[in-house]
Amino acid sequence: MVLRQAPERLLANNKRPCEDRVSLRMRHQKQTIKLGRTAGHRRALLANQVCALIQHQRIKTTLAKAKAVRPLAERMVTLGKNGSIHARRRALAVLRQKSVVKKLFDDVAQRSAQRNGGYTRIVKLGARKSDSARMAFIEWVDAEHIAEEKPKKEKKAKRKEPEAKAQQIKPEAERHTRQEPKAEAPAPKKKEPTTTPPVEEPKPKKRRWFGRKSDES
Repeated sequence: MVLRQAPERLLANNKRPCEDRVSLRMRHQKQTIKLGRTAGHRRALLANQVCALIQHQRIKTTLAKAKAVRPLAERMVTLGKNGSIHARRRALAVLRQKSVVKKLFDDVAQRSAQRNGGYTRIVKLGARKSDSARMAFIEWVDAEHIAEEKPKKEKKAKRKEPEAKAQQIKPEAERHTRQEPKAEAPAPKKKEPTTTPPVEEPKPKKRRWFGRKSDES
């Protein structure tokens, strides 16, 4: 008969470190989203995300980060609706920015005064091209103005601008060349009529006879 040993005795027999005992425990009812970061890094990340959300009314991030930011953002709105000095100090201890805390208490909390919860909204987007991470928008439900992203087609339009300019310049240049009168060729000089003198016929030469004397002599 084989007796079952306790897990602590098995760890002692295998000479494993005590850290393995923690791995045996399951994360039941643990709702903390760790995001692959340590506690301090995670708190700083979420605080920066909430500050950006208060300033810009909407931010684009991964779906996991948006779900982690949502509880903290709504907790800050609850403190802003309280309006006491103690609530202001607690919000300042988390966000670390006085200007953001002032905007939270004076603007965001006042707009959400008639709500009892659900101050934020998550809008799911498609996957990111680089690593296929699921993206999402997180925004205030009672936001006054939401800045829209610029369309991506502007970059292509900028590249086509020089080609369009070149096409516009070419017909203008052709018009100028067509309108400009061509330089007239110099008229050929008229040749003056050359009068050739009449050719004189050669006179017959008189032959002389040296041996004979002429009858006249």
